[in-house]
Amino acid sequence: MTQLIEDLEILDQSNDVQEEHCEVKVSKESNNQTAKKLYIESYGCQMNFSDSEIVTSILQKEGFDTTASFEAADVILLNTCSIREKAEQTIRKRLTQFNKIKLERPEITIGVLGCMAERLKSNLLEEEKIVDLVVGPDAYRDLPNLVRQAEEGQKGVNTFLSREETYADISPVRLNSNGVTAFISIMRGCDNMCSFCVVPFTRGRERSRDPHSIISEAQDLFSKGYREVTLLGQNVDSYKWSPEENNKARLEKQEVNQVVNFANLLEMVAQVHPELRVRFSTSHPKDITDEVLHTMKRYENICKYIHLPAQSGNSRVLELMNRTYDREWYINRVDAIREILGEDCGISSDMITGFCTETEAEHQDSLSLMEYVQYDFSYMFFYSERPGTLAAKKYKDDISLEVKKRRLQEVIDTQRGLSLARNQRDIGKTFTVLVEGFSKRSNDDLQGRNTANKVVIFKNNGAKKGEYVQVKVYDCTAATLFGEVIA
Repeated sequence: MTQLIEDLEILDQSNDVQEEHCEVKVSKESNNQTAKKLYIESYGCQMNFSDSEIVTSILQKEGFDTTASFEAADVILLNTCSIREKAEQTIRKRLTQFNKIKLERPEITIGVLGCMAERLKSNLLEEEKIVDLVVGPDAYRDLPNLVRQAEEGQKGVNTFLSREETYADISPVRLNSNGVTAFISIMRGCDNMCSFCVVPFTRGRERSRDPHSIISEAQDLFSKGYREVTLLGQNVDSYKWSPEENNKARLEKQEVNQVVNFANLLEMVAQVHPELRVRFSTSHPKDITDEVLHTMKRYENICKYIHLPAQSGNSRVLELMNRTYDREWYINRVDAIREILGEDCGISSDMITGFCTETEAEHQDSLSLMEYVQYDFSYMFFYSERPGTLAAKKYKDDISLEVKKRRLQEVIDTQRGLSLARNQRDIGKTFTVLVEGFSKRSNDDLQGRNTANKVVIFKNNGAKKGEYVQVKVYDCTAATLFGEVIA
């Protein structure tokens, strides 16, 4: 456990480069000595971390309280990721570590949630003998029933994918919150059938959450002292809510009577309060509109940062990936961002190296795209074939691991240079920084982020979490800005 948390803290120190890894978060310790104990480890993406907060809320109503120690738990849940093979390997390795505690306490319930559960379904019960529950992302309301069955010795599986479930009525328990920033899930599922991706199969079709429930959650968070929310979706730009299609979701006293797209929703959340910062993730290059960009420009509290995954800089490879845009389209969207929001708007990306049949020249196209965009940071991986995807069925994974890793290293090296150059541009500038707490290295320093999502470290001047301070940057690394408070 200690090593797991140390690894996570090291990972959080740097956000300029995210190589092949699976981020992990664990539930917090609580002080209710009478409650049954729930331990959750969440792997992968922000959506999984948000889902774990929903799961905690559901089980809390059944008398469970959270613990940070799996040894003390009555129920252990792993909320899993399937997007890359390494992520699943990490989960399986973790399950073997739980084998000892299961032998010592056979009454303990161990469950696998999320994308890996959805992909492998009942096979997991046979493959991982200590697993009692396998529950997909749309079946969390059934967890209390499945846990009771497991306590009676009956293993259970529910991987039903819903076209309606958004958990809009469930108030999440903020498991990993710093009390300042929080996630708000605005939609679930994905209709984009990227050839390399399992998400449409593990999270189902897109469905958007009732906008008023989103606004209510943002208002509640602000009233509780939160000062930043991140709107989450696999593809937030395709958010669309229509009252005609969602009559059941409308509230009696406060109805939204018009079609709401993402630009509309973004504006509605920004209007909750000018001191509530608004971020969002993830944008799809085929869907992000000038309307969204102009909405971002109008509101100072909408952060000027966009995660815009490219995956490749070559049009032929993008077509094989079924990304439904080409290099020129992507560049057009980047140009629009720079023109409307300015050169200081933060842009990050995902990049995959060694996709099926990728040539050296096509790999160079990815490097040249990175240079053109000047990404602030990126999440970078070599291609990992996922069973059941179009790419696995249609294309041969014909790039050697050695070549994939070499190309990945070239992408990483390029990004490190770009991150440093982008941060060096900020030296001498003053930013509004939202204080998120102490620096991870020392209580003598505080840390927060600016509008472009860059971590800023500055001397502890007594500012409290949730306060805004003006920080002038005097130095940087590729990962971090260093500054001094001037107001």
